[in-house]
Amino acid sequence: MEKIQIPFNKPYIIGKELYYIAQAVLSGKISGDGEFTKRCSSLLEKRYAANKILLTTSCSTALDMSAILSGIEKDDEVIMPSYTFTSAANSFYSMGAKIIFIDIREDNLNIDERSIEDFITIKTKAIIPVHYGGVSCEMDPIINLAKKYNLLVIEDAAQGMEAKYNGKYLGTIGDIGCFSFHETKNFTCGEGGAILINNSQFIERAEIIREKGTNRSKFFRGEVKKYTWVDIGSSFLPSELLAAFLYAQLENADTIIKKRLNSWNYYYSAFEELEKKGLLRRPIIPANCKHNGHLFYILLENEKTRNDLISYLKQKGILAVFHYLPLHLSPIGLKLGYSKGMLPKTEDLASRLLRLPLFYSITKKEQDYIINNIYKYFLNKKF
Repeated sequence: MEKIQIPFNKPYIIGKELYYIAQAVLSGKISGDGEFTKRCSSLLEKRYAANKILLTTSCSTALDMSAILSGIEKDDEVIMPSYTFTSAANSFYSMGAKIIFIDIREDNLNIDERSIEDFITIKTKAIIPVHYGGVSCEMDPIINLAKKYNLLVIEDAAQGMEAKYNGKYLGTIGDIGCFSFHETKNFTCGEGGAILINNSQFIERAEIIREKGTNRSKFFRGEVKKYTWVDIGSSFLPSELLAAFLYAQLENADTIIKKRLNSWNYYYSAFEELEKKGLLRRPIIPANCKHNGHLFYILLENEKTRNDLISYLKQKGILAVFHYLPLHLSPIGLKLGYSKGMLPKTEDLASRLLRLPLFYSITKKEQDYIINNIYKYFLNKKF
């Protein structure tokens, strides 16, 4: 078989991205909150029936805004999974919060909602569910716990755009949701994000925090005669060039999701035989969840097999990767008092997970090359 070079991810252009960028430049305004930023926000608010959606420079800064809006103070506690990217933990940690990491479920690799109540104390301020791979956490029990203990729910839906839980879009279920438009996400502008304000009490302050702590948005709406510094904040506005690129992708959301789901389903069907033989496990999608084809992973028997397969595929020109290193075992996690063995499911699953290339323009030929090489690996492997 001819060797093919297949990257893990590949940026793409689907519509009028470059045309819209040119329009933004010719408009004479390429700083934040111009016409394309407004178009993106309007499109997203309409699509998701959201109270308010503001573009940000990244999902990380959307989470930073969420931490400020939540009123986190030193020694407040925030519950989240350890199996996630650093952004959510860092946003709240930087505000002085104590991060309470808990284990994940074996089926969908999301926070185990059945364990959350055991970790709630009088200091708990918020729960941060992370929708891994665009597959929803069990949100109903989480929302019920939040109501019972008067907690905020901030959804890290970085990977969750267009995915649903019981018919509701991810990011719109908690008090606040956060999206990512990073290069690796379904919809991208290189770097970018959005904050979804579902709890209307946070809307006015969110605008202020995003505008460097000023009431500039109220000024432009004619609600105040001049704008000034009224709160903490930073420059969380993306450039109009990014918004212009993003708008073209959002216009083609249905096409993008359909293509990614087709590629995801192709992998899923192809690995059925290997799963039946007990050589790997495919992703599990709960019946009440509609995923978005964001990523495809396989779970191997053990860490050695996972690492050997990564090396084997690399020799064949295929860049397949592991995903998160559990945060409770990071230098900061250890500093917080965590140690190996405290979250056994997280540690086990993280050590065996392998992500395969999945991007909008991936072809059946490329997928077949990946699939065939994984079958060859197991055929040649000595058990």
